[in-house]
Parts: sequence; C-alpha cells; structure tokens
Amino acid sequence: MRCTRFTKPTLVIAGLLTGLLLAIPAVPLGAQEAAESHLGRGFGPAYDAAHEITFSGTIQDVVSQHVAGSPAGIHLLVAGPQGVVDAHVGPFLSKETKESLQAGMPVRIVGAMSLQEGKNYLLARELTVGGSTVTVRSERGVLLPVHSPRAQRARTQKTSQLQIEAGAR
Repeated sequence: MRCTRFTKPTLVIAGLLTGLLLAIPAVPLGAQEAAESHLGRGFGPAYDAAHEITFSGTIQDVVSQHVAGSPAGIHLLVAGPQGVVDAHVGPFLSKETKESLQAGMPVRIVGAMSLQEGKNYLLARELTVGGSTVTVRSERGVLLPVHSPRAQRARTQKTSQLQIEAGAR
C-alpha cells in the first residue's frame, strides 16, 4: 500500500506538468508589430514629419501669453491664402528673432499641422522672417534651443581666429 500512496500523486503531478507543456504552444506568444509612425515623441503635441507643409502669409498677431490647452511658447497668427493659421514657434527664440516678429511682416513657415484640444496648430519646424531663417524644431519635431545671430557670428569669428592662429605657427 505504501507504494500506491506515492505513485498516485507523482502520476497526477506528471500529468499536470505534461498538460501545461502541451498548453503553452497553444497560447500566442508572438508580439504584434507596431504600425510604423513618424510622429515626434516627447512632451507637447506630436509632430508628423510625413505631412509637412510650407505656409506663407503675413503675421497678424504675436501671442506670447500661454492659453490653456495650447502648446506652450510663442504663437503667430498668420493670414495666408488658406485663411488664418495659429503657428506655434516654441519658447526658445532668440531676442533678435522675437523682435523681428511684428504684425504685418511677411513670414514663411515649414511645419506640420497638429490637432490639440480640438484646435489645429501649425507646429513650425523652420521660420523665415525678415530675410533670415531660424530652425525651431528638428526634423523629428523636437524643439531646439535657438542661438542668437550675434552669438553665432561670435562663434564663427572665434573659429576663424583659431584657424588663423593655428596656420601662423
């Protein structure tokens, strides 16, 4: 009798383990592939580089006060052939660029439209105003800190000076 007591639980456990091993392949273990997306990730609204547009028009208003539900930073209300567009240019513009943003100035914006809180915004990637072009976002839509033209010129002059000094040796 002693032998039957130990063999029955052993057979039951062996049967359960066999059943589990046979059941595992029946459960789908493969992960589903995610749909390919070119939307920018991170904080703020998503940037869809695949649907970039170029919008030209005249600045009607420069809005620097944050409105609840809108992307943070400076907004330009730009009137163009397609109507008035709210263009988000971000919080990182240089002082010189901010000063050049005046009502009545012609502007060209390369960017992507984004729907946020039921309203469309043109997320500017590149802003051309007053003959100068400023890159606001990377090609993936990440806001970039913008250096002032004065700082850029100083950096260029410093590099040139270093090259001249290195050549004089």
